[in-house]
Amino acid sequence: MTYKRRQFLIFIAGTVGGLGVATCARQALPNWETTAKPTVPNPSAAPVRRDARIVVISDLNSSYGSTSYEPEVDRAIALIPDWQPDLVLCGGDMVAAQKRSLSGSQLKAMWEAFDRHVAAPLRKANIPLGFTIGNHDGSGALAQGKFIFARDRQLAAAYWRDPKHHPGLQFVDRAGYPFYYTFVQNGIFYLVWDASTHIIPPEQIAWAQKSLASPAARQARMRIALGHLPLYAVAAGRDTAGNYLADAERLRSLLESYRVHTYISGHHHAYFPGKQGKLELLHAGAIGSGPRKLLNSNLPPRKTLTVVDVNLKSESTAYTTYDMKTLAIVDIKTLPRMIVGPNGKVLRRDLG
Repeated sequence: MTYKRRQFLIFIAGTVGGLGVATCARQALPNWETTAKPTVPNPSAAPVRRDARIVVISDLNSSYGSTSYEPEVDRAIALIPDWQPDLVLCGGDMVAAQKRSLSGSQLKAMWEAFDRHVAAPLRKANIPLGFTIGNHDGSGALAQGKFIFARDRQLAAAYWRDPKHHPGLQFVDRAGYPFYYTFVQNGIFYLVWDASTHIIPPEQIAWAQKSLASPAARQARMRIALGHLPLYAVAAGRDTAGNYLADAERLRSLLESYRVHTYISGHHHAYFPGKQGKLELLHAGAIGSGPRKLLNSNLPPRKTLTVVDVNLKSESTAYTTYDMKTLAIVDIKTLPRMIVGPNGKVLRRDLG
Protein backbone atom coordinates (compact mmCIF):
# COMPACT_ATOMS: atom_id res chain seq x y z
CA MET A 1 0.00 0.00 0.00
CA THR A 2 1.12 3.57 -0.56
CA TYR A 3 0.81 6.81 1.32
CA LYS A 4 -1.73 9.45 0.74
CA ARG A 5 0.16 12.43 -0.69
CA ARG A 6 0.10 14.35 2.63
CA GLN A 7 1.26 11.32 4.64
CA PHE A 8 4.14 10.72 2.23
CA LEU A 9 5.31 14.32 2.45
CA ILE A 10 5.19 14.21 6.25
CA PHE A 11 7.31 11.05 6.19
CA ILE A 12 9.88 12.49 3.76
CA ALA A 13 10.09 15.82 5.59
CA GLY A 14 10.67 14.12 8.94
CA THR A 15 13.13 11.59 7.63
CA VAL A 16 15.51 13.93 5.82
CA GLY A 17 16.07 17.13 7.78
CA GLY A 18 17.22 20.48 6.54
CA LEU A 19 16.18 20.11 2.88
CA GLY A 20 13.09 21.09 0.94
CA VAL A 21 10.47 18.39 0.43
CA ALA A 22 10.84 18.37 -3.35
CA THR A 23 14.64 18.13 -3.10
CA CYS A 24 14.37 15.30 -0.56
CA ALA A 25 12.03 13.35 -2.80
CA ARG A 26 14.36 13.66 -5.79
CA GLN A 27 17.43 12.60 -3.82
CA ALA A 28 15.75 9.70 -2.04
CA LEU A 29 13.91 8.52 -5.14
CA PRO A 30 15.93 9.15 -8.31
CA ASN A 31 14.09 8.84 -11.61
CA TRP A 32 10.78 9.35 -9.76
CA GLU A 33 8.91 9.82 -13.03
CA THR A 34 10.10 6.55 -14.57
CA THR A 35 10.25 4.19 -11.59
CA ALA A 36 7.47 2.58 -9.57
CA LYS A 37 6.66 4.18 -6.25
CA PRO A 38 8.32 2.29 -3.39
CA THR A 39 6.31 0.15 -1.02
CA VAL A 40 6.20 2.04 2.26
CA PRO A 41 4.32 1.45 5.52
CA ASN A 42 0.88 3.04 5.53
CA PRO A 43 0.08 4.67 8.89
CA SER A 44 -3.63 4.23 8.21
CA ALA A 45 -3.26 0.45 7.98
CA ALA A 46 -4.39 -0.27 11.51
CA PRO A 47 -6.64 -3.28 12.23
CA VAL A 48 -10.32 -3.15 11.37
CA ARG A 49 -11.91 -0.50 13.50
CA ARG A 50 -13.91 -1.84 16.41
CA ASP A 51 -16.05 -0.06 19.01
CA ALA A 52 -13.38 2.45 20.00
CA ARG A 53 -9.96 3.53 18.81
CA ILE A 54 -7.29 5.05 21.07
CA VAL A 55 -3.91 6.42 20.05
CA VAL A 56 -1.33 6.13 22.84
CA ILE A 57 1.65 8.50 22.96
CA SER A 58 4.09 9.17 25.77
CA ASP A 59 7.24 10.96 26.91
CA LEU A 60 7.19 13.78 24.40
CA ASN A 61 9.75 16.09 25.99
CA SER A 62 13.34 16.92 25.11
CA SER A 63 16.10 18.38 27.33
CA TYR A 64 15.36 20.41 30.48
CA GLY A 65 13.63 23.67 29.67
CA SER A 66 13.20 22.83 26.00
CA THR A 67 10.44 24.55 24.02
CA SER A 68 11.09 22.48 20.91
CA TYR A 69 10.05 18.92 20.16
CA GLU A 70 11.66 16.04 18.30
CA PRO A 71 10.54 15.52 14.67
CA GLU A 72 8.75 12.30 15.67
CA VAL A 73 6.44 14.26 17.97
CA ASP A 74 5.36 16.65 15.25
CA ARG A 75 5.00 13.76 12.80
CA ALA A 76 2.83 11.81 15.23
CA ILE A 77 0.51 14.72 15.89
CA ALA A 78 0.20 15.39 12.15
CA LEU A 79 -0.67 11.76 11.42
CA ILE A 80 -3.06 11.10 14.33
CA PRO A 81 -6.18 12.53 12.60
CA ASP A 82 -5.71 10.04 9.74
CA TRP A 83 -6.30 7.19 12.18
CA GLN A 84 -9.58 8.87 13.25
CA PRO A 85 -9.25 7.96 16.94
CA ASP A 86 -11.96 8.56 19.48
CA LEU A 87 -9.31 9.52 22.02
CA VAL A 88 -5.59 10.19 22.41
CA LEU A 89 -3.97 9.09 25.67
CA CYS A 90 -0.62 10.48 26.78
CA GLY A 91 1.50 8.64 29.34
CA GLY A 92 3.06 11.83 30.71
CA ASP A 93 6.22 13.93 30.41
CA MET A 94 4.67 16.46 28.09
CA VAL A 95 7.17 19.18 29.05
CA ALA A 96 10.73 19.16 30.39
CA ALA A 97 10.55 20.54 33.92
CA GLN A 98 11.75 18.96 37.22
CA LYS A 99 14.76 21.28 37.43
CA ARG A 100 14.60 23.86 40.20
CA SER A 101 16.70 26.41 38.33
CA LEU A 102 14.02 26.82 35.66
CA SER A 103 12.18 30.11 36.02
CA GLY A 104 8.45 30.57 36.05
CA SER A 105 8.61 32.17 32.61
CA GLN A 106 10.54 29.17 31.28
CA LEU A 107 7.94 26.78 32.68
CA LYS A 108 5.12 28.79 31.11
CA ALA A 109 6.98 28.88 27.79
CA MET A 110 7.24 25.08 27.81
CA TRP A 111 3.51 24.65 28.34
CA GLU A 112 2.85 27.19 25.58
CA ALA A 113 5.09 25.14 23.27
CA PHE A 114 3.27 21.95 24.25
CA ASP A 115 0.00 23.64 23.37
CA ARG A 116 1.29 24.74 19.95
CA HIS A 117 2.84 21.41 19.03
CA VAL A 118 0.43 18.92 20.62
CA ALA A 119 -2.74 20.06 22.37
CA ALA A 120 -3.95 22.79 19.99
CA PRO A 121 -3.72 20.61 16.84
CA LEU A 122 -5.70 17.86 18.60
CA ARG A 123 -8.33 20.37 19.76
CA LYS A 124 -8.58 21.70 16.20
CA ALA A 125 -9.16 18.13 14.99
CA ASN A 126 -11.81 17.62 17.73
CA ILE A 127 -9.86 14.71 19.23
CA PRO A 128 -10.13 14.42 23.04
CA LEU A 129 -6.85 14.17 24.95
CA GLY A 130 -6.55 12.13 28.14
CA PHE A 131 -3.22 12.39 29.94
CA THR A 132 -1.36 11.66 33.14
CA ILE A 133 1.10 14.02 34.79
CA GLY A 134 4.70 12.82 34.50
CA ASN A 135 7.65 13.56 36.75
CA HIS A 136 8.83 16.23 34.29
CA ASP A 137 5.38 17.85 34.18
CA GLY A 138 4.70 18.19 37.89
CA SER A 139 6.50 15.71 40.11
CA GLY A 140 4.72 14.71 43.29
CA ALA A 141 8.01 14.11 45.13
CA LEU A 142 7.91 15.28 48.75
CA ALA A 143 10.45 16.55 51.26
CA GLN A 144 9.31 17.12 54.84
CA GLY A 145 5.72 16.84 53.69
CA LYS A 146 6.01 19.53 51.00
CA PHE A 147 6.21 19.23 47.22
CA ILE A 148 9.79 19.65 46.03
CA PHE A 149 8.54 20.86 42.65
CA ALA A 150 5.52 22.79 43.85
CA ARG A 151 5.90 25.46 41.17
CA ASP A 152 5.96 22.82 38.43
CA ARG A 153 2.69 21.45 39.75
CA GLN A 154 1.12 24.88 40.09
CA LEU A 155 1.89 25.81 36.49
CA ALA A 156 0.82 22.41 35.17
CA ALA A 157 -2.49 22.83 37.00
CA ALA A 158 -2.86 26.39 35.71
CA TYR A 159 -2.38 25.23 32.12
CA TRP A 160 -4.84 22.35 32.31
CA ARG A 161 -7.49 24.22 34.31
CA ASP A 162 -7.57 27.08 31.82
CA PRO A 163 -10.92 26.73 29.98
CA LYS A 164 -9.09 27.39 26.68
CA HIS A 165 -7.20 24.13 27.22
CA HIS A 166 -10.18 21.87 27.94
CA PRO A 167 -9.12 18.41 26.71
CA GLY A 168 -12.58 17.46 25.44
CA LEU A 169 -13.13 14.70 28.00
CA GLN A 170 -16.42 13.64 29.56
CA PHE A 171 -15.36 13.94 33.20
CA VAL A 172 -16.89 11.86 35.97
CA ASP A 173 -14.71 13.17 38.82
CA ARG A 174 -12.36 16.10 38.25
CA ALA A 175 -11.87 17.25 41.85
CA GLY A 176 -8.17 16.29 41.72
CA TYR A 177 -7.68 17.29 38.07
CA PRO A 178 -5.18 17.36 36.41
CA PHE A 179 -3.31 15.07 38.80
CA TYR A 180 -5.97 12.44 39.31
CA TYR A 181 -9.42 12.21 37.76
CA THR A 182 -11.88 9.93 35.97
CA PHE A 183 -13.80 10.18 32.73
CA VAL A 184 -15.95 8.09 30.40
CA GLN A 185 -15.45 7.89 26.66
CA ASN A 186 -17.14 5.52 24.19
CA GLY A 187 -18.38 3.18 26.90
CA ILE A 188 -14.96 2.93 28.59
CA PHE A 189 -14.26 4.18 32.11
CA TYR A 190 -10.83 5.74 32.55
CA LEU A 191 -9.06 6.23 35.86
CA VAL A 192 -6.00 8.49 35.90
CA TRP A 193 -3.88 8.56 39.04
CA ASP A 194 -0.83 10.57 40.04
CA ALA A 195 2.03 8.18 39.36
CA SER A 196 4.58 10.95 38.86
CA THR A 197 6.59 9.33 41.66
CA HIS A 198 6.92 5.72 42.78
CA ILE A 199 4.52 6.18 45.70
CA ILE A 200 0.80 6.68 45.25
CA PRO A 201 -0.48 8.23 48.51
CA PRO A 202 -2.92 6.19 50.65
CA GLU A 203 -5.67 8.78 50.23
CA GLN A 204 -5.38 8.46 46.46
CA ILE A 205 -5.53 4.67 46.69
CA ALA A 206 -8.77 5.07 48.65
CA TRP A 207 -10.02 7.47 45.98
CA ALA A 208 -9.17 4.95 43.25
CA GLN A 209 -11.08 2.19 45.07
CA LYS A 210 -14.10 4.43 45.50
CA SER A 211 -13.95 5.53 41.85
CA LEU A 212 -13.67 1.99 40.52
CA ALA A 213 -16.58 0.90 42.72
CA SER A 214 -18.78 3.76 41.46
CA PRO A 215 -21.84 3.17 39.26
CA ALA A 216 -20.08 4.88 36.32
CA ALA A 217 -17.18 2.42 36.52
CA ARG A 218 -19.33 -0.65 37.12
CA GLN A 219 -21.73 0.16 34.29
CA ALA A 220 -18.94 0.83 31.77
CA ARG A 221 -18.18 -1.84 29.17
CA MET A 222 -14.45 -1.70 30.03
CA ARG A 223 -12.11 -0.03 32.53
CA ILE A 224 -8.64 1.36 31.74
CA ALA A 225 -6.17 2.97 34.16
CA LEU A 226 -3.43 5.44 33.25
CA GLY A 227 -0.34 6.55 35.20
CA HIS A 228 3.18 7.70 34.37
CA LEU A 229 5.28 5.11 36.22
CA PRO A 230 4.69 1.44 35.38
CA LEU A 231 4.01 -1.30 37.88
CA TYR A 232 7.05 -3.30 36.78
CA ALA A 233 10.42 -2.36 35.30
CA VAL A 234 10.85 -3.08 31.58
CA ALA A 235 13.65 -0.77 30.39
CA ALA A 236 17.41 -0.64 30.82
CA GLY A 237 18.41 2.19 33.13
CA ARG A 238 14.92 2.39 34.61
CA ASP A 239 15.17 -0.84 36.59
CA THR A 240 16.12 0.91 39.83
CA ALA A 241 13.92 1.74 42.81
CA GLY A 242 11.98 4.93 42.22
CA ASN A 243 11.48 4.25 38.51
CA TYR A 244 8.56 1.87 38.97
CA LEU A 245 5.66 1.89 41.40
CA ALA A 246 6.22 0.65 44.93
CA ASP A 247 4.09 -2.27 46.09
CA ALA A 248 3.24 -3.26 42.51
CA GLU A 249 1.60 -6.55 43.44
CA ARG A 250 -0.87 -4.84 45.77
CA LEU A 251 -1.69 -2.21 43.16
CA ARG A 252 -2.14 -4.86 40.49
CA SER A 253 -4.44 -6.80 42.79
CA LEU A 254 -6.48 -3.65 43.40
CA LEU A 255 -6.92 -2.99 39.69
CA GLU A 256 -7.74 -6.63 38.98
CA SER A 257 -10.34 -6.74 41.75
CA TYR A 258 -12.29 -4.01 39.94
CA ARG A 259 -11.86 -5.65 36.53
CA VAL A 260 -9.55 -3.04 35.08
CA HIS A 261 -8.55 -4.36 31.69
CA THR A 262 -5.34 -2.43 31.01
CA TYR A 263 -2.89 -0.22 32.87
CA ILE A 264 -1.13 2.19 30.50
CA SER A 265 2.15 3.81 31.57
CA GLY A 266 5.13 5.75 30.25
CA HIS A 267 8.42 6.81 31.87
CA HIS A 268 10.49 3.83 30.70
CA HIS A 269 10.77 5.09 27.11
CA ALA A 270 10.42 1.51 25.80
CA TYR A 271 7.42 -0.17 24.19
CA PHE A 272 6.38 -3.48 25.69
CA PRO A 273 2.87 -4.92 25.45
CA GLY A 274 2.72 -7.08 28.56
CA LYS A 275 0.47 -8.97 30.90
CA GLN A 276 0.73 -9.95 34.55
CA GLY A 277 -2.05 -12.03 36.05
CA LYS A 278 -5.34 -10.77 34.62
CA LEU A 279 -4.08 -7.25 33.99
CA GLU A 280 -2.83 -6.10 30.59
CA LEU A 281 0.14 -3.70 30.78
CA LEU A 282 0.82 -1.31 27.91
CA HIS A 283 4.26 0.20 28.43
CA ALA A 284 4.23 3.05 25.94
CA GLY A 285 7.41 3.96 24.12
CA ALA A 286 8.72 7.52 23.99
CA ILE A 287 8.28 9.71 20.93
CA GLY A 288 10.45 12.48 22.40
CA SER A 289 14.14 12.23 23.21
CA GLY A 290 15.89 9.29 24.86
CA PRO A 291 14.26 6.01 23.79
CA ARG A 292 15.62 3.08 25.80
CA LYS A 293 16.38 -0.59 25.27
CA LEU A 294 14.13 -3.21 26.78
CA LEU A 295 15.53 -5.39 29.53
CA ASN A 296 16.43 -8.90 28.40
CA SER A 297 16.71 -7.72 24.79
CA ASN A 298 19.33 -6.73 22.22
CA LEU A 299 16.83 -4.76 20.16
CA PRO A 300 17.92 -1.17 19.53
CA PRO A 301 15.94 1.64 21.20
CA ARG A 302 13.13 3.08 19.09
CA LYS A 303 10.42 5.69 19.30
CA THR A 304 6.92 4.28 19.06
CA LEU A 305 3.25 5.16 18.92
CA THR A 306 0.47 2.62 19.50
CA VAL A 307 -3.01 2.49 17.98
CA VAL A 308 -5.37 0.51 20.23
CA ASP A 309 -8.60 -0.86 18.76
CA VAL A 310 -11.13 -1.92 21.37
CA ASN A 311 -13.79 -4.62 20.97
CA LEU A 312 -16.20 -3.94 23.82
CA LYS A 313 -18.30 -7.03 23.16
CA SER A 314 -15.38 -9.37 23.79
CA GLU A 315 -13.57 -6.93 26.13
CA SER A 316 -10.41 -7.24 24.05
CA THR A 317 -7.88 -4.91 22.45
CA ALA A 318 -5.69 -5.07 19.36
CA TYR A 319 -2.45 -3.07 19.14
CA THR A 320 -0.78 -1.65 16.04
CA THR A 321 2.50 -0.04 17.03
CA TYR A 322 4.60 2.10 14.71
CA ASP A 323 8.31 2.86 14.77
CA MET A 324 8.04 6.63 14.44
CA LYS A 325 11.32 7.02 12.55
CA THR A 326 10.38 4.61 9.76
CA LEU A 327 6.62 4.17 10.29
CA ALA A 328 7.17 0.42 10.07
CA ILE A 329 4.82 -1.69 12.17
CA VAL A 330 6.48 -3.35 15.16
CA ASP A 331 6.06 -7.15 15.07
CA ILE A 332 5.15 -8.28 18.59
CA LYS A 333 6.94 -11.61 18.02
CA THR A 334 10.27 -9.78 17.73
CA LEU A 335 9.93 -8.58 21.34
CA PRO A 336 11.11 -10.60 24.36
CA ARG A 337 8.72 -13.33 25.45
CA MET A 338 9.16 -12.17 29.02
CA ILE A 339 10.85 -9.33 30.85
CA VAL A 340 12.24 -10.10 34.29
CA GLY A 341 12.93 -7.01 36.37
CA PRO A 342 13.83 -6.36 39.99
CA ASN A 343 10.23 -6.31 41.20
CA GLY A 344 8.63 -8.99 39.05
CA LYS A 345 8.20 -10.45 35.59
CA VAL A 346 5.96 -9.36 32.75
CA LEU A 347 4.87 -11.76 30.01
CA ARG A 348 4.37 -10.54 26.47
CA ARG A 349 0.63 -10.00 26.10
CA ASP A 350 0.12 -12.65 23.42
CA LEU A 351 1.65 -15.26 25.73
CA GLY A 352 -0.08 -14.28 28.97
